[in-house]
Amino acid sequence: MPTGVAIRDARDQLFDAAERVLLRDGPSALTSRAVTTEAGCAKGVLHRHFADFDAFLAELVLDRIARIDSQAAALRNSAGTGTVADNLSGALTDLFGSVAVAMVGLVTSRDDLRARLRQATPTGIPVLTEATAMIASYLNAERELGRIAADVDVDTLSPTLIGTGHMLFADRKGAPPEAGAVRKVVAAVVAGVVQEPLR
Repeated sequence: MPTGVAIRDARDQLFDAAERVLLRDGPSALTSRAVTTEAGCAKGVLHRHFADFDAFLAELVLDRIARIDSQAAALRNSAGTGTVADNLSGALTDLFGSVAVAMVGLVTSRDDLRARLRQATPTGIPVLTEATAMIASYLNAERELGRIAADVDVDTLSPTLIGTGHMLFADRKGAPPEAGAVRKVVAAVVAGVVQEPLR
């Protein structure tokens, strides 16, 4: 890129480039040079917007976590519609069918990144912790509507569903699971707690 030519939305371009490298080549291939090469810009562009590469990665993960927040709102709003198993299956597929699995790999492979992210996510694994909160919020809404049992332990069921979803989608190189396979597993996990709404 010629000197003096501004990059529009440089942060978003760099984040999108990092996501492509991460999905294509995995966490170990994610370097500042790989990101700027993928974005088609000079290496200095990244350092103009971020203090260092770990700061860039932390902002990338936080940006992707913010997307979970919008997914959480949509999932919570679906309470009372469709079936609980279908809603959960769709949410897990949307979550793990995207870049979330690769983000978890990135976070777990870099100690400095995890340390920076502790400010936003003090416990658990960033991305998975927020995803678990998303599922818990939905399950609480369904419990209030009487579509799942009043005595269900949401704090246990939510991470169970997230762990199950993560395992289904964990093979980054293989074909993603089919919708029917995801629904079958989710239905088995929630079978004991789903009930008809009270009339």
